[in-house]
Amino acid sequence: MNYRQWIKAFRKTKYLQLLVIPGLIYYIIFHYIPMYGIVISFKDYNMRLGIMGSPWVGLENFYKFFAHPQFFRLIRNTLIINLYQIVFVFPAPIVLALFLNEVRNKYYKKVVQTISYLPNFISMVAVAGMLFVFLSPQGGIINNILSLFGIEPIYFLGETKWFRTVYIASDIWKGTGFGAIIYLAALSNVNIEMYEAATIDGASRVQKIFLISLPSILPTIIILLIFNIGGMMSLGTEKALLLQNPATYETSDIISTFVYRRGLLLAEYSFGAAVGVFNSIINVVLIAVTNYAAKKMTEISLW
Repeated sequence: MNYRQWIKAFRKTKYLQLLVIPGLIYYIIFHYIPMYGIVISFKDYNMRLGIMGSPWVGLENFYKFFAHPQFFRLIRNTLIINLYQIVFVFPAPIVLALFLNEVRNKYYKKVVQTISYLPNFISMVAVAGMLFVFLSPQGGIINNILSLFGIEPIYFLGETKWFRTVYIASDIWKGTGFGAIIYLAALSNVNIEMYEAATIDGASRVQKIFLISLPSILPTIIILLIFNIGGMMSLGTEKALLLQNPATYETSDIISTFVYRRGLLLAEYSFGAAVGVFNSIINVVLIAVTNYAAKKMTEISLW
């Protein structure tokens, strides 16, 4: 498309182009302009001197992070929890959507959908509070149920071996219903005649799921999987901070919580920024590699 053709196409859709402006302004102000701040990761930042006045230290902050005694623990914990999320949390909305798609009673289907996605609207602080109450070794409902089977009370949020289980289980409970909405929307576009033809050919419900429903939403699954893998190193800070304590740092301390403690609580802004930049670089590499692999294997990709 040459310059004149581009101008002509723009004029035809000029009112639609106006709708892009608010989003464009938002991203410029809150996402692109703040990127200038990553400069402090290469400096010994001093608030009194400002970003430009602070002395350059090059890659010293990065070397400091790589040599940190907790470096491998942070990488390990971040990757393990993210791998658990991909293995256990990511497929849950897909399974729920496929099952709901097979429900023929529309009222029952709506009730199940509503109940399943309501937890998404509960704030993370409230979820953490509920977990502390339910999992408490003194009077918690979970331990009360376990006591009926003669099991001693378990301090779920105070033992390192239970942190990842609690984290992943609560993620499944909170996000499965809401995540299923995307896949249900994709399933709604499947031609009903395909199911009717499969029924005539004698296909069972399970066969229709694997031969029609699942392949139909495969592009959506792959795109969302690319996003999930691309964000593996950026595990959310809020939930981990709310659930962890020094006793569980061995399995709960991740890169984002480490950045919060060192960058904000201890005011090591340059060091925290360097860790964040390292994190972002790894995420870019992961999403590029995953996108390339998806394109080679399935011809479905982001670009």
